[in-house]
Amino acid sequence: MAGRVLAVLGPTNTGKTHFAIDRMLGHASGMIGFPLRLLARENYDRIVKAKGVAQVALITGEEKIIPAHPRWFVCTVESMPLDRRVAFLAVDEIQLCADPERGHIFTDRLLNARGTEETVFLGAETIKPLMRRLVPGVEYSSRPRLSSLTYAGAKKLNRLPPRSAVVAFSASEVYAMAEYVRRQRGGAAVVLGALSPRTRNAQIGLYQAGEVDYIVATDAIGMGLNMDVDHVAFAGLRKFDGRSPRPLAATEIAQIAGRAGRHMNDGTFGTTADIAGIDADVVEAVENHKFQPLAALSWRNADLRFTSTEALLASLDRAPEAKGLIRAREADDQQALTILAADDGIKALTTHPERVKLLWDVCQVPDFRKVMADNHTRLLGQIFRHLCGPGRRLPTDWLANHVARLDRSDGEMDTLLARIAHVRTWTYVSHRADWVTDPAHWQEKTRVIEDKLSDALHHCLTQRFVDRRTSVLVRAMRDDAHLLGAVAKSGEVLVEGQFVGHLDGFRFAADSAEGAVAAKAVLAAAARSLKPEMAARVARLVADDDQSFALDRHGHVLWDGQAVARLATGHDRLSPQAELLPTDLLEPAQRERVQRRLNQFVITAIAPVFAPLLTPPAELSGAGRGLLHQLAEGLGSTSRAEAEAQVATLTETDRRILAAQDIRLGLESVFIPALLKTHAQMLRAQLWAAHADQPLPPWLPNGQVSLAVGTLPPAYLTALGYRCLDGLAVRVDMLERFTAQLRALARTHPDGFALPPPLATMLAAKADMVHQALTVLGWRQGDQGWQMPRRGHTKPRPKPIKTQDSSPFAILRERHAPKH
Repeated sequence: MAGRVLAVLGPTNTGKTHFAIDRMLGHASGMIGFPLRLLARENYDRIVKAKGVAQVALITGEEKIIPAHPRWFVCTVESMPLDRRVAFLAVDEIQLCADPERGHIFTDRLLNARGTEETVFLGAETIKPLMRRLVPGVEYSSRPRLSSLTYAGAKKLNRLPPRSAVVAFSASEVYAMAEYVRRQRGGAAVVLGALSPRTRNAQIGLYQAGEVDYIVATDAIGMGLNMDVDHVAFAGLRKFDGRSPRPLAATEIAQIAGRAGRHMNDGTFGTTADIAGIDADVVEAVENHKFQPLAALSWRNADLRFTSTEALLASLDRAPEAKGLIRAREADDQQALTILAADDGIKALTTHPERVKLLWDVCQVPDFRKVMADNHTRLLGQIFRHLCGPGRRLPTDWLANHVARLDRSDGEMDTLLARIAHVRTWTYVSHRADWVTDPAHWQEKTRVIEDKLSDALHHCLTQRFVDRRTSVLVRAMRDDAHLLGAVAKSGEVLVEGQFVGHLDGFRFAADSAEGAVAAKAVLAAAARSLKPEMAARVARLVADDDQSFALDRHGHVLWDGQAVARLATGHDRLSPQAELLPTDLLEPAQRERVQRRLNQFVITAIAPVFAPLLTPPAELSGAGRGLLHQLAEGLGSTSRAEAEAQVATLTETDRRILAAQDIRLGLESVFIPALLKTHAQMLRAQLWAAHADQPLPPWLPNGQVSLAVGTLPPAYLTALGYRCLDGLAVRVDMLERFTAQLRALARTHPDGFALPPPLATMLAAKADMVHQALTVLGWRQGDQGWQMPRRGHTKPRPKPIKTQDSSPFAILRERHAPKH
C-alpha cells in the first residue's frame, strides 16, 4: 500500500535534494533516483560517509555496488529497481517527464513508483498542474530559492568576472571558448556531457580548488552539479535537440543560469561572445521563477507484450489514454528494435516470448558512443545472436577482443572521448550477470580502463585549456598576498613555484607566454616578488669592491659576471658614464645608488691605463698640456702632422717629461706604445663607441699590424691606434718602424730604391696596397725606384676625420686653416 505522496517544487538552489536525502535517511529503507550517473555517485558518496558502506547501494547502468543488506538505494532514474519494496522513494528533477527523449521514464516513475510510507517528487513548479491532474492526493511544498538570481547583461569573454561558467551547446564551441579563456585568463575547466564522471569530477575539482576561475561547459552543468559559480554566461541561446536546432526555452535558461549562486550567495547570469542580450520577458521569468506550466508529459506504455516482436512494437506504439500525456518520441531502444525485428536472422531467433524479452533487453543497451544508428544496432545484433547461442553467454574471447582494443590511453581528446563512450557500453553489458561469464572480472576490467582513459582525458584537457602558471599568478596577485619568489644561482626565477624567467643582474627576461594577458601576469608577478631580491642586490653591489666588476669586450659593465650597465657618452672620451641596462625592477633611489657605484668603478678601470693622459705633471708647459689633450682626444695616438704645432713648441723639459711617460714623438705619429697592446686597444674601442654613441664594430684579431679599411669606420681604426692610408690601416708603431727603414734606404740610395721583400712584408699587406700607402705618405716612384719626398713637399694627407673636438687647439686650427 502506498503512503504519503509529497511534491517538493521550486527553482534551483532551494535545498530540495538535501531535504529528500534527510527524509530518506529517516526511514528504515529508501530509494532515490537521480537524472545523471554523476549525481547518483556524488550523493551515494555523501550518504556512505554518513551511514557506512554496508548500508547503501549504488545502482546505475554502468555501476552497481550492492552490499549484502543495504537499507538505502541511490540510483539513476532508469536503473531504479522498482520490484524492491522500500519505505521511502524519491525522484529528482521530475519535470523531466516532459523531456522528448527520456521523459517517458520519469513519467512512468511519477505514475507507478511509490514508497510504502512516503514518496517524494522533486522538481520545478512547471509540472504542478499536470501532476495534480495525473496523481490525485499529492501534497505540495513550494520552496523559495535561497539566494537571488539577477540578469547582468552581455559581457565580453575577457571581461567576465572570476568564478564564471561559460555555457555553449557543442563540443567545438566549448573548445573554442576554453582556448580563448586560456589565453586571456590562464585557463578553464571543461565540462561536456560526454565526459565520464571521473573526468568531469577532476575538471570540476580544478575549478573548485581555485586552480582556474572559469568553467566552459555545455548545458550538462545545468542538472544538479554543485559548484561555487557566481556568474553564468551564455555563449549561445540555441541548441540541437537531437533533431534540429531550436531556441532555448525560458525554463532551460533558468535551469542552467540557476547554477550561479549557492546557498545564501547571490548569482548573476547574462550572455557573452557575440550573443546579444536575453529578451526582457525571459529575463523577468528567470529572475522571478515564473514560467508557463508544462503542456504535456512524455509517455510510453510500460505494459509490454512479448508474444512476438510485432506484438512488442505494437504495445510500444500504444497511445496514452490520460489527458495531459503524449506519446514519447521514438527512443533509441525502440529504433533498434524496429531495425532488428526486420532482420530475417533475428526473426528466426525470436519465436517465443523469452527470446523477444531478451531482444528488448539487448535493445536497451545505451548508445553511449552516439554513432550512426546502423553501427550501434549492428553491435546489438551481434550481442543478441551470441546470447541465443549454445552457451547463452557472450563468448569470452569475443568480449575480451572488444575490450582490449580500448585499453590504450594515447590519442587526442576526441579519440579518448570515443573510447570512454565505447567502454561504457561494455561496462553496462558486464553488469548483466546472465550475459557474461565472470561478470565481476569484466566489471573490474572495464572500470579500470575507464578510469585510465578518464585520467588521460583529464590530463589532455588540462594541458590544452589550462595555463597553470598564469592561473596561479593571476590568482595570487588578485588575493593581494605576498608573492613567494626565489632566484636560483643560475638566475631562474620562480614565483609561487612557477618558473617565470631569468634574472641577469638587474634585468628580468620573462619566459615566453601565450597571449598578452599571460605575459602581463608573468611580468607583474616577477616585479612584485623580486622587490626584496632587488633591494638585496643593490646593497651587495654598492658594498662590493672593484674585484667584483669588469668591462667586457662589448662595452658592458659586469658585476659578478652579469651585465648591469654599458659605457655611454660622458663629458669627454676618457670620462664615460656607466648607463644602467633597461630594467623596470629598480626604484629611482636604487638606480641612483647603483649608478654612482658603477661610475666609480669605470673611473678606476680607465685611470691606470690612461694615467699619462689624465694627470698631466705640473711642470709641463702649455704646449705639452695641449699635446696631452690631443692625445687624450685620440685615445692615445695622433698624427704628427696634426700635432706639429704643439710638438714644435715643446721645451726640453716638456720632452724629458713626455719621454719619461713613454710618449713617443715619431715622425709620422705621436703615440703611447702601451696603449697599442690588446687590452688597451679593447678599452680604446669601448671608449670610442661610448663617446660616438654607436654600436661597437667587429673586434680585430690580436696583434694585427695592418688591415684593409673596408667597411670599418676610419674613426674607429684611428681610435684603436691605426693610421688610415687610403684603403690600408697601419698601426702607428709599425708605421714608424716602416718609414724609418724607408728613410734609411733613401739616404743610401738617393736616386731611388726597390722595396726589399722583408720590408715589403712588414706591413702584412698586398703589394698594391703598400704602394698606395707610400703614395699617400708622399713617397714618389721614379725610374730607379722609390724616392723620398722632396724637401718642402707637402705630403698628401688622408681626408680628415670629423670629430666633435671642442678643445681650444681644435678651434685655433680651424681659425688658421688655409682658405680655398
